[in-house]
Amino acid sequence: MPRVREWLAPFTWDIVTAQNAVLCQAKHALHKPTSDGHDRTKQLWENQHREAMPLDAAVDLCRRCHRLAPFCFYNGNTFASTIALVIKKLELPADRAYVVRSLARHIVAGVATSDEERAFRDFCGSLDTQG
Repeated sequence: MPRVREWLAPFTWDIVTAQNAVLCQAKHALHKPTSDGHDRTKQLWENQHREAMPLDAAVDLCRRCHRLAPFCFYNGNTFASTIALVIKKLELPADRAYVVRSLARHIVAGVATSDEERAFRDFCGSLDTQG
């Protein structure tokens, strides 16, 4: 399986925005773009999400977008759920998929330890050698 792919290409900005709306609705939170981060994040996402990149770069793009805070609430969950959907498409064994999703979500949220980041990079490096 190639390590460099268009991992985020299916996730247009409209899909990201809809994901945030669903998360906000479930928690009865305001779904609204922020005045500071929304336009910058949208531009960053639209300029880069269709590019072929390593999986760890896709995770980093989600992390950067989370940090720019394009929405009033649930920015971390929005981008973490996006990368979790990407990882789901890898069709990994359930236990491994759980670990890889957890590592990626921690990186997106900015709470990953250096060991978690290293473990995720190791996983990403193994993609070229997997069937």
